[in-house]
Amino acid sequence: MYHFITIEGCIGAGKTTLSKKLAERLNGKLILEHFEDNPFLPSFYQDPERHAFPVELYFMAERFQHLKNLLTEADLFKDCTISDFLFQKSQIFAGNNLSVDEAKLYRMLFDIINPNLPKPDLVIYLYAPVEKLLSNIKMRGRDFEQNIEADYLQKIQTAYLDFFKLELLPRVVLLDTTHLNFLENESDFEKVIDILHSPIELGITYL
Repeated sequence: MYHFITIEGCIGAGKTTLSKKLAERLNGKLILEHFEDNPFLPSFYQDPERHAFPVELYFMAERFQHLKNLLTEADLFKDCTISDFLFQKSQIFAGNNLSVDEAKLYRMLFDIINPNLPKPDLVIYLYAPVEKLLSNIKMRGRDFEQNIEADYLQKIQTAYLDFFKLELLPRVVLLDTTHLNFLENESDFEKVIDILHSPIELGITYL
């Protein structure tokens, strides 16, 4: 099985839900983003141009701290590590949300930090159509997310897919979750377990 597994996906794809279930099943160390801790996020959704840089800088700093701790705080009682974010997502969102000058500065900081961080040996990207993402966002009921538009989600999802085509990550599984429900359907969850116990070829695998 893989030692460091990252679950990724667009906003509302179910990354955290699946990561928690996997960590429990696999006795994994769980690393989660804490969106609610970002003080700039509610303001960003109200006025993206004004608050995009601080919101993205905060997220990058938080992700860095999580992964830095992974390097320095080994847990001998866990069999693997499960995270619900890929550090490179910082650059994916920055590329969509920042102005040209802000994006250049952000990229400089990103390039300084990124080479020194641990990389997952398997990434599972939860692909879901925008309609399902919007439905999931509505159901989980975070007030500051309710005004997210379909066009924004589509741009982020496209940026993710373009990223995976260009970035040299060891193994990426693009998993179509259109008809999957990991929380309520145990057989759907078992499909992911089967993936983790199967040999995955280097590069991108479409499932």
